Amino acid sequence: MMVAIFEYIDRLFNIVRPRRLLYMAIDGVAPRAKMNQQRSRRFRASKEGMEAAVEKQRVKEEILAKGGFLPPEEIKERFDSNCITPGTEFMDNLAKCLRYYIADRLNNDPGWKNLTVILSDASAPGEGEHKIMDYIRRQRAQPNHDPNTHHCLCGADADLIMLGLATHEPNFTIIREEFKPNKPKPCGLCNQFGHEVKDCEGLPREKKGKHDELADSLPCAEGEFIFLRLSVLREYLERELTMASLPFTFDVERSIDDWVFMCFFVGNDFLPHLPSLEIREGAIDRLVNIYKNVVHKTGGYLTESGYVNLQRVQMIMLAVGEVEDSIFKKRKDDEDSFRRRQKEKRKRMKRDQPSFSPGGILTPHALGSRNSPGSQVAHNPRQAAYEMRMQNNSSPSVSPNASFTSDGSPSPRGGIKRKAEDSDSEPEPEDNVRLWEAGWKQRYYKNKFDVDAADEKFRRKVVQSYVEGLCWVLRYYYQGCASWKWYYPFHYAPFASDFEGIADMASDFEKGTKPFKPLEQLMGVFPAASGNFLPPSWRKLMSDPDSSIIDFYPEDFAVDLNGKKYAWQGVALLPFVDERRLRAALEEVYPDLTPEETRRNSLGGDVLFVGKHHPLHDFLLELYKTGSSESVDVPPELCHGIQGKFSLDEEAILPDQIVCSPVPMLRDLTQNAAISINFKDPQFAEDYIFKAIMLPGARKPAPVLKPGDWEKSSNGRQWKPQLNFNRDRRPVHLDPAAFRALGHVMPRGSGTGVYSNAAPPPATYQGNLYRPLLRGQAQIPKLMSNMRPQDSWRGPPPLFQQQRFDRGVGAEPLLPWNRMLQTPNAAFQPNQYQMLAGPGGYAPRRDDRGGRQGYPREGRKYPLPPPSGRYSWN
Repeated sequence: MMVAIFEYIDRLFNIVRPRRLLYMAIDGVAPRAKMNQQRSRRFRASKEGMEAAVEKQRVKEEILAKGGFLPPEEIKERFDSNCITPGTEFMDNLAKCLRYYIADRLNNDPGWKNLTVILSDASAPGEGEHKIMDYIRRQRAQPNHDPNTHHCLCGADADLIMLGLATHEPNFTIIREEFKPNKPKPCGLCNQFGHEVKDCEGLPREKKGKHDELADSLPCAEGEFIFLRLSVLREYLERELTMASLPFTFDVERSIDDWVFMCFFVGNDFLPHLPSLEIREGAIDRLVNIYKNVVHKTGGYLTESGYVNLQRVQMIMLAVGEVEDSIFKKRKDDEDSFRRRQKEKRKRMKRDQPSFSPGGILTPHALGSRNSPGSQVAHNPRQAAYEMRMQNNSSPSVSPNASFTSDGSPSPRGGIKRKAEDSDSEPEPEDNVRLWEAGWKQRYYKNKFDVDAADEKFRRKVVQSYVEGLCWVLRYYYQGCASWKWYYPFHYAPFASDFEGIADMASDFEKGTKPFKPLEQLMGVFPAASGNFLPPSWRKLMSDPDSSIIDFYPEDFAVDLNGKKYAWQGVALLPFVDERRLRAALEEVYPDLTPEETRRNSLGGDVLFVGKHHPLHDFLLELYKTGSSESVDVPPELCHGIQGKFSLDEEAILPDQIVCSPVPMLRDLTQNAAISINFKDPQFAEDYIFKAIMLPGARKPAPVLKPGDWEKSSNGRQWKPQLNFNRDRRPVHLDPAAFRALGHVMPRGSGTGVYSNAAPPPATYQGNLYRPLLRGQAQIPKLMSNMRPQDSWRGPPPLFQQQRFDRGVGAEPLLPWNRMLQTPNAAFQPNQYQMLAGPGGYAPRRDDRGGRQGYPREGRKYPLPPPSGRYSWN
């Protein structure tokens, strides 16, 4: 697994090719607001894993009872993905392996020669992407920072887009694996493709290929990556959010900040989404439209550098609340319409199927499966047919549609008449709230919170917590973690219409809070089934019935579908962990930790690595020689402008010291020249505000969007590119003398020249004025570049309409220019001055008589393109 991680990083490195810095950040201990979501995910994973194991065993027993065939089950250790959590041995081993990997690449890979590498492993608190964002924020605030630095962030989470926009860096790109849904997976019982465990029948695998070399083999390919360029997204947002006649100065950077804030309402990792805002129903577009209608009344923007103006947010939310009732009704109408379409689709599919399925010896079989176990074959077809006729005559009570075996007895697997109404329609989950009916708010609070909607005090408390959450999330994205202890204490969100009077609500957070320690976080997010990653005495607290915190670890829990269809979309109703009770219970078992577990339970920091060719290498070597225990400022002139503090690392990688491999199959580094040291970001006062602006001196990338990319009123017309470099230049028309000159150099008569009066095939150009040039064709476009677009294909009518030569009447006269073109040593060949006039853009072929082959004039189809390639140079 570690080697696979190394290869994956190598591939990313070769795609991106960083020049200055590589920052690798692993998720550390997360804020408490995120821990609730992690807890829900891990409990769900454990529950689904146990349910899948039970279902697999049940299907296996049924198959074996019916005499089915299953391959011997491999005895292997099950990998519990819950171990990918800070504080486990797996994450500690990953950090050791990455240190070895970085040292190996700095020593042996030329692409890493001048690179600064920072590793922030799981011992450093914070989510990986937010540790990177915190680094960028703090470096931007330094005088040595280059405002035109290019950033490339790797990750699949959608919030990376918001985080990248929040930096206001002009050059920010996200690289992510291309998502390809519905990848085939083998059955967990028979390891064959094409079905799931619940549909497994235990049939033996059929031979595929002469030597069975194609059996269950899928074409293997590496995952593809895509670049998401935020500069292009910024262009779209600037176009979308630009508003005229504002009572205040329009600032695109502030508008983008407001857009990021509004996206939090449709859901994030820390808050549930509002009931009326579903991202699949176009909630972001709805919010943007409401924002553009209301922002004229707000007197300013909703946010500034991560701080929310609640009075203005209240106006937006109440505007959403006004349309909540219609949103719920439209959602219900859309669901009913979808079900109706699905029902009609099933009926259409049913009409295409036969109403009777024959059985017995008449049962249809797939090709090559006649000899498979269970198939019925009539060894004497004549005798079988005679016995079936006799059985029909002697047993009138038997249905004429019944099927028989080869001995004449009715087949137990006879034909079955299909039901008139198929029962394949899935039962809909019960919805007690019924948001589309009157009284939806009362039912919502009664069902979800178990309180009466008239309880204004409780509703105010829910709204207060949600508003605090909005302020916390925005500050987390723009300034860093405002509080490690805060979390939203409910499973559901309030309605937008409940956001009345929020302007007076306080949004301050407790200062000086500290994150959980790694093992403490494991106790807060793990179910009892994953307790094997914890020390024995700690594990006992999760399963002992007499434990004081046993209620934090339910073996089973309810999942509220909350109007959704699938369990993974529902809300896991888990009890929230009480931090004080948890810490009190852990105080009794802290003395049981071994020295290794105590080390894993401590919080760490970032480590910086450089190779021997890096300018910083000798500076770091001198620090270790002096053995100073005090922090030293990073010299920015030696490290691409990076600033911070250095301190000596007790487990440092040093030159001329062997770096032991933590992976048995990899060799030790006996000739190491890399060096590592502890690194700390520049520190600021707790109330310091990082400005969410584009830095002075930053150059925006050149715009790449064409008008057709964002024009909604184009009515499907193709966008026409700008000709030449000056968009304000007036077109100049050719005078008669220029047309006469063209008449001497252009072949006439066939109607297939570049400037003939015969229009090209309509499917070839579609109004696009750019035409591909052939070799040696540079002079003619220079002459014609100033023609009117509408005349570029026609040419001068007076000249070409004077005399017409028809291929069917006589040969084309050989003018002096044509004679020169037909000489074998001529510098230019005739088809060099012909455009792609054939169907699909193929050049016309010569016919046997040596002339150009023209298109028929009787409306017949065009000649086929040459088989030798796109262009014909014969």
